[in-house]
Amino acid sequence: MTDRLRFGAFIAPFHALDENPTLAIERDLDLVVLMDRLGYDEAWIGEHHSAGYELIASPELFIATVAERTKRIRLGTGVSSLPYHHPLMLADRINQLDHITRGRVMFGVGPGALPSDAFMMGIPVAKQRDRMDEALDVLVPLLRGETVTKTTDWFTLNEARLQMTPYSRPSVEIAVASQVSPTGASAAGRHGVGVLSIGATQAGGFNALATNWAIAEEAARDAGRTMDRSQWRLVGPMHVARTTEEARAQVRHGIEQWLYYFREVAALPLAPQDGSDPVDSLVNSGMAVVGNPDEAAAQIARLQEQSGGFGAYLTLDTNWADWADKTASYELIARHVMPRFQGSNTNRDASLRWAADNRPRFIGEAQKAVGARVAQHVAQKGTDNIRPEILAAMGLDKKPEAAE
Repeated sequence: MTDRLRFGAFIAPFHALDENPTLAIERDLDLVVLMDRLGYDEAWIGEHHSAGYELIASPELFIATVAERTKRIRLGTGVSSLPYHHPLMLADRINQLDHITRGRVMFGVGPGALPSDAFMMGIPVAKQRDRMDEALDVLVPLLRGETVTKTTDWFTLNEARLQMTPYSRPSVEIAVASQVSPTGASAAGRHGVGVLSIGATQAGGFNALATNWAIAEEAARDAGRTMDRSQWRLVGPMHVARTTEEARAQVRHGIEQWLYYFREVAALPLAPQDGSDPVDSLVNSGMAVVGNPDEAAAQIARLQEQSGGFGAYLTLDTNWADWADKTASYELIARHVMPRFQGSNTNRDASLRWAADNRPRFIGEAQKAVGARVAQHVAQKGTDNIRPEILAAMGLDKKPEAAE
């Protein structure tokens, strides 16, 4: 594990159908700009083409736009659905972004999350993971500037290479999406690239964290590569307010619409079916944090213990709260959670304790210095020309002559 845990967001995004989609995308851009100002390290942007909630079709276009508005935050595709793209075209676009952003782009990859996307393109859902593996096999060398020839049942490469040498050497950073199954971890290990654990806080994903990392390490050893925990990113939903009560009240704004999407469209078992409170269910299961900064920090510490160490925590951006409360949550995390895992106040704390521990010595030295100046002043001016109240403040209620 790295000494400084990085922080970021995984922005699908999720936007309910009761608002202006143009303004929704603009707020996503504004969010990344805010994160850049607050000192977040990374923002990952999704790719989706159906179902109406996850509005961004091209993470590359989004990244190119927001790169112009930000200074230092790194920007990743979260994730590019590899079966949807010819590998050479995708590699060329990512390489161009690598140059445009001066190395700030990251390349997250996966098989595609929505079956409805694959259906519209005539891609068999059963083949999506195989096609992801086939694409990744050629994308890794392409993005390193190598020449590739390969034929599959869905793409052909004939002496394919990028026109421009990669800006990032040896390559743009690559990460493979992983949930419960070992598919993503195994692919990451074969190529020695990073892992994006999308469902790290879901029960299945949480329980599989250590196992999937072990699978990645084994696959890396078999391929003569190594894995780097600093390139392992864990994703989970988190909304923070100053108090737990405030946080729970704020997420009522949009959590039901979010749950509807996953229950009725994405078909993931996130919503309770027994009539219980959904916030209670998400919090008590460990899937989400809806609370104060201490509870957010406890969740990250829990993930560190379960995983054995990772490089970055990414908040799954949910739009549970309205815009003002949501941005306040990001600021509270930056102010009160991130420093605990980045050593930001280590020297400040040591300095404060050192000053407190040595206070008697420092006060004594200060008092002696003041006393010496008082004596010097009295010796030069005498006491006759000094007002009584000043003499009292100096501890000289009596004139030296009277005291003698």
